[in-house]
Amino acid sequence: MSIRPKVLFLACAAFSVSAYAQHGIDAGDINRNGAACNDFFDYANGAWRTAHPIPDYMDRWSRRWESGEINKEHVRDILTDVSKKTDWSKGSAEQLSGDFYAACMDDARIDALGAKPVQPLLDEVRALKTPADVQRTIAHLHDIGIAVPFGLMPAQDLHDPTQMIAHLTAGGLGLPDRDYYLKPEKRFAEAREKYLVHVAKMFELAGEKPAAAKSDAATVFAFEKRLAEASLDNVALRDPTQQDHKTRFADLGRLAPSFDWAAYFDAGKLAHADLNVTQPKFLQQFDKELKSTPVAQWRSYLEWQVLNAAADSLSAAFVEQNFAFNGKYLSGAKEMKPRWKRCAESADNQLGEALGKKYVEKYFPPEAKARTQEMTKYILLAMGDVIRDLDWMSAETKKKAQEKLASFTVKVGYPDKWKDYAGVQISRGSYWDDVVAASRWNVDDGRGQIGKPVDRARWGMTPPTSNAYYNPLLNEIVFPAGILQPPAFDVKANDAVNYGAIGVVIGHEITHGFDDEGSQFDAKGALSNWWTPQDKEKFNARAQCVVKQFDGYFIEPNIHHNGKLVLGESIADLGGAKLAFLAYKKSREGKAPEPTLDGFTPEQQFFIAWGQWRGDEIRPEAQRKMVQGDPHPIAKYRVNGPLSNLPAFKDTFQCKADAAMVRPAADRCEVW
Repeated sequence: MSIRPKVLFLACAAFSVSAYAQHGIDAGDINRNGAACNDFFDYANGAWRTAHPIPDYMDRWSRRWESGEINKEHVRDILTDVSKKTDWSKGSAEQLSGDFYAACMDDARIDALGAKPVQPLLDEVRALKTPADVQRTIAHLHDIGIAVPFGLMPAQDLHDPTQMIAHLTAGGLGLPDRDYYLKPEKRFAEAREKYLVHVAKMFELAGEKPAAAKSDAATVFAFEKRLAEASLDNVALRDPTQQDHKTRFADLGRLAPSFDWAAYFDAGKLAHADLNVTQPKFLQQFDKELKSTPVAQWRSYLEWQVLNAAADSLSAAFVEQNFAFNGKYLSGAKEMKPRWKRCAESADNQLGEALGKKYVEKYFPPEAKARTQEMTKYILLAMGDVIRDLDWMSAETKKKAQEKLASFTVKVGYPDKWKDYAGVQISRGSYWDDVVAASRWNVDDGRGQIGKPVDRARWGMTPPTSNAYYNPLLNEIVFPAGILQPPAFDVKANDAVNYGAIGVVIGHEITHGFDDEGSQFDAKGALSNWWTPQDKEKFNARAQCVVKQFDGYFIEPNIHHNGKLVLGESIADLGGAKLAFLAYKKSREGKAPEPTLDGFTPEQQFFIAWGQWRGDEIRPEAQRKMVQGDPHPIAKYRVNGPLSNLPAFKDTFQCKADAAMVRPAADRCEVW
């Protein structure tokens, strides 16, 4: 008998797909010369990748990424339509998003203005004379979303997740992460050299002579390196206990006595209340910089941070230089995205809920929401069954796990309450000024949450976003309308395909609640241990199996995945595939079997759908960057890694015991 958790999901309307002609996977994408049991990543959509090389403006490509780019075309169409009209009511969603997009698209005006829009901010930085001036400018930069060298963000209290408090975070680095400053390997040394050249060129574009620009770039790098040395690495950042440092406001003065915290909090209209300092060592280093670093060096550092933040909102020379380093060198893209696409991304990032309502009206029908909710219900039930049947977990811990599962909140499509962006001033005069205005509004909106009970109706992604997330502090899984599009989800697709694509994503997010990070949070979202010592030890041993598996995945000689870095995502992929398959089978109970299509059984279609959704081709530069700092494995191992552990995959494709896609029993990983 199944345990049916009391799940807080939105009520599923009765929904039938019989009106649609159902379809299966795209058989033409399959590499018929490959073998499912040898390399499923190559087999599932190798033909598609051969026929669809990575576009020059992208660093990776697949049906998933193509869908995301098509999504941006939908956003563009909405923005183009509203921007044609100039007499919208002031402050309306149409006026804000339309004028923002129009200003961004006016590249002739942007180029004519050059660095002029950001000049007042540069002048402020260049005029710094005293440490007090430095502190005031840091506060000013924070007001407009330039969070250097530290940041302040609203987040829930890790131990009382019903309340929002301030979190002070580390930041202020121009390279992707701390290891780029510190590791001796050739690829990092080369990145440092390229970075110095890039920073110097940006200073030159802002008006400096080459010699001065080179000197300032060296100052910036030395400054950032000191910050990097005091920062947590990417693996440590995955452990919430390492960023759990509840601090009384009065004690900030002990961590960083050189900074006027009272003035900073007063300027931000923030109460002098308890907060979380995520990295105390970093804050102590910040204090050292305030005490010992000459103001002239602070000027160089802060000017660079302003230029770095503003680059993509300024003239073509700034945009192209920024792309040359970050897009071309670090990620491998051959050319910039079209301007309309960059503007659509920017509008969604800054004012996503202003255009989101129109997006869901056009591209997310009620049937899609209802069917997604129905699928989620079955996948949650499957997780309940898995927990019930575990042979390694005690009844005591199982009870806590079921309580957590029963407390999950599911959000699908879009918020029930939309932001109104009241007070933000957007015009067509200067794109950079619009970015600043929107950023200032978003900063103020976030600060306004601090000190209040958590608003559970808020979303962490915009409706057009092609992504999903799990929030451990809210114990919620969230699926924006932007990801609920083909090929991840299609109301015209059969259940096998939808469960194999978006179903695995749903299972992935559910499993995040029970991965190495999520498992540290209880049913209420508090950072609290709910495990017996023996069960936690068994869980860690199972997780270590996944670490070892992914440590063995190389992208090129001497460069391999860091199993500890990708552990959470890899546990979630493994759990997601298992849960979605179980849920698919459960959802078909009492129904006629789905048809075999193009020679593939429904079960085979399920796994092929996952391979086709997740099967990215990726540039070597982007792979190196991902392996260094991204908690997600590259797509090849997100496909092959989890499936090689699943008996259901082996049975579905009748793989032999010694096939490459079948891990030996002694090495097979199973966490959930």
